[in-house]
Amino acid sequence: MKKSAALFSILLAFLAIQFQVAGAKGAPAEKFPQENILRVAQLDDTFSRSSNLFSSASAAGNSGASQAVKKGAVTAELVSAESSIQPGRAFTVALRLVHDPQWHTYWVNAGTGIPTSLSWSLPEGFTAGKIQWPTPEVAKDTLGNIAGNGYYGEIFLLVEITPPATLKLGTDVTLKAKAQWLMCKDICVPGDADLSLTLPVNAEMPAPNPAWATKIAETRKLLPSPLPAGWKAEAERRGKEVFLTLDTADQASPNPTNLHFFSEDGFIDLEKPQTIRAIDGGFQFTLAVSDIGNAKGNRLDGVIRSKTGWGENGPALGLRVDVPIKTAVAAPIASRGSLIPTLFLALIGGLILNLMPCVFPVIGIKVLGFVNQAGKDLRKVKFHGLAFTAGVLVSFWALAGLLIGLRAGGRQFGWGFQLQSPEFVFGMAIFLLIFALNLSGVFEFGLTATKVGGKLQTKEGFSGSFFTGMLATLVATPCSAPFLAPALGAALTFTALESLIVFTTIAIGLALPYLLFSAFPKFIRLLPKPGAWMETFKQFMAFPLYASVGWLLWVLDGQTRGNENALLNIAFAFVLVAMAAWIYGRFGQAFGKPVKRTLGCALAIIFLAGGIWTGLPRGDKSLAWQPWSAESVSDLQAKGKYIYVDFTARWCATCQSNKKLVFSSSKVRQEFKKRGVVLLRADWTNFDPKITEELARWNRSAVPFDLLYVPGKNQPIILPELLTAGKVLDILHEAENK
Repeated sequence: MKKSAALFSILLAFLAIQFQVAGAKGAPAEKFPQENILRVAQLDDTFSRSSNLFSSASAAGNSGASQAVKKGAVTAELVSAESSIQPGRAFTVALRLVHDPQWHTYWVNAGTGIPTSLSWSLPEGFTAGKIQWPTPEVAKDTLGNIAGNGYYGEIFLLVEITPPATLKLGTDVTLKAKAQWLMCKDICVPGDADLSLTLPVNAEMPAPNPAWATKIAETRKLLPSPLPAGWKAEAERRGKEVFLTLDTADQASPNPTNLHFFSEDGFIDLEKPQTIRAIDGGFQFTLAVSDIGNAKGNRLDGVIRSKTGWGENGPALGLRVDVPIKTAVAAPIASRGSLIPTLFLALIGGLILNLMPCVFPVIGIKVLGFVNQAGKDLRKVKFHGLAFTAGVLVSFWALAGLLIGLRAGGRQFGWGFQLQSPEFVFGMAIFLLIFALNLSGVFEFGLTATKVGGKLQTKEGFSGSFFTGMLATLVATPCSAPFLAPALGAALTFTALESLIVFTTIAIGLALPYLLFSAFPKFIRLLPKPGAWMETFKQFMAFPLYASVGWLLWVLDGQTRGNENALLNIAFAFVLVAMAAWIYGRFGQAFGKPVKRTLGCALAIIFLAGGIWTGLPRGDKSLAWQPWSAESVSDLQAKGKYIYVDFTARWCATCQSNKKLVFSSSKVRQEFKKRGVVLLRADWTNFDPKITEELARWNRSAVPFDLLYVPGKNQPIILPELLTAGKVLDILHEAENK
C-alpha cells in the first residue's frame, strides 16, 4: 500500500509540473513566478490530500478515530476515548491536532490570532458541549516575539457529546465536524478540515479505546483545575495594573517555575511583562490591563500555569482563577508637606469670601447688631462673635462630613482614585467652570436663598448669632459657594481628618473678621465703603477658577490620550455647560416671567445634561493604533497579518466621522481583535513627505484613504471614502471568502 501511494504521488507531481510548464509558455515573464507559486501551493495541497488518503486508510477502519487530514503544518483528526456509544450516556471526543516543529495554533483567548473552532453536524438528538481547553503556553515566533496563547506539538481539544436515550442498538453513528484553525510560525496560515467519526452503538458499558483513551486521560490532567480547598485568590486594581495574590495556604510545591497568568477574556495585556514575586504562603502577580480589553472589567478570569505543576495534591499544570477585582483605596494624594501650604491657602480663601458683594456689607452691619444687642457690655459683644463663629464652624463641619461620607460611598462604587479617575476630574472641571461663570456674572447664584438668609439675620440673642453664623453663611451669603469648589476638591483628595482640618480653616478665615471686629468694634469705621470695586473684584476672582479648569483639562488630556476624540468631546461639553449657564442667567432667573423662567430652567437643564453626557470620559474602547510606515507594512505582510491602514488628519472632518462610525462599533472591534488585525495610522495632520508620497502612489492627494491588507494577498483592498461599520465588516468577510 505504501509503495502504491508513493508511486501515485510521484505520478501526480510529474503531471502537475508538466501542466505548469505548458501553462507558462507564452505567458509574460513577470507574471509567471506568481502563478507558479500558486500552482506549487495547489500541488502541495493535492499531494497532502493524496498522502492523507493512503496514510490514513488503515485508521478509517478503526472505531474511535477519523481519517487524519493534514493542512499545511497541522494534522487534524477526531478521536474518541471509548470504542462505542451507550444510549443516553455522555462520552468524550477530541480534536487531535499535531503541529509541525515550531508551529502553533491558538487557545480560547488567542491574543493576536484566532482560536481553533469546531462546527458540529450531529445526528438528531445528539448534543455537543463546548471545547474544554487545556492549559496553554505562551506562543512565540522564531525571533522570540510573543505571538499569542496557544499550543505546540500534539494537543487534544476535548468535547463532551451526549447521545439520546432512544438511540437504536446495533447501529453505527457518524459524527461530523468542521474544524478551523490558524497555524503560525513566522507567518500565519488559516487551516480547516471536514472530519467525521463513526462509532457503534452497544448496550454494555463502552470499553476504553486502546489507541486514544490514555492520551485523552492525560489531557484531562492538563485542563485548568479549580483552586484546592484552603487556597485563595484575590485581585485588586490600581490604575492600569491588577495585583493578583494567590494564597496557597503553605500547600504549594516549593519551586513552581515559569509561572504565567493567561487572561481568558483579554482583560490583561498579552505583550506586557508579568511580575511574579513569592510572598508568605503564596505568590503575587503584577499584571498590566489591556488597552483594547474591557477597561472597566470587574472580574479577573483566567488560568495560572506552572511548568512544574502545583504539588502532588494540587492541580498538575493550570489553576482556574475567576475572582472579583477590588478597587484599591488610593493613598492620600496630600501629604504633610502639602497640607500646611493648603491650610494657608484655605485661610486666605476664607478671608476672601468676606470681600464678595453679598458678604462684605454684612460684616459691619452684623457686628453693629451684636453691639446693639449687648449694649455697652463688650464681653457680651465678644460672646456674640464667638457664637456666630461657632455657627460658621458647625456649618462647614456638616458640609465636610457630608462630602467625606459621599467619598466613602464612592469608593465602594469604584470612586477611590480621586484625581486618578478621569470621571472625577471631569466632574471637578464642570463644577469649577459653573462657579467661574457665576463669578463672571453670567448668572446669579441663589437669589431666593438670599431672601431666606436675610430673615435669619433679624434673630436676636446668642442663639440668633449662632444660627445666623450656621445658616446665613451658607444661605444668606450664597456667593461664597464658588469658593467651596476648591474645598470640595480638598475633601476628596485628602484623608478624612485632613479634609476636616481644611474645612475648619476655611471657616475660621470666613469668621475671622467677625471675631476681630466683635473684639474691637471701634475698628469697624476703618472698613472701606462698599461700591463698584467689589463687583470688579468678584469678576476678577473668576479667573483663578478658569485657570483651575484649564489645569484639569490638561490632566484629562493625559488620562484620555488613548481615545483621540475624548478631548474634543470634553471641549464641546464645556461649551454646552457654558451655554446652560447663560440660558439660566438670561431666561431662568427669578426676575423673569414665570413661563419664561420655567422654559429657561428646562433648557438650561437639557444643555447641562447634554454637556455632561458629551464630555464624560468613558472606558477607552478604542483599538490600539501604531504609526504607519512602508517598512512596517512589509514586515507585517511577511508575518501573514491582517493590516488596516488609515490615512487621516485631525482637520479632516470626514476622517473623524469615519472613525466614529467604524471603531465605535463593538462588532468591528471584536472582529478585528479576533483576527489580530494590526492598525496602522498615517497621520497627515502636519505635512509628512512620506505619507504624501504614499498617497500619490495610490493616485490620491487627499484624506480619508483606508487600505485593508489580507494575509496571502499582495495587493490591499481600497476602502470607500465614506465608511460605516457594516461596510468594513462586509469588505472583511468578502475578502476572506475570495
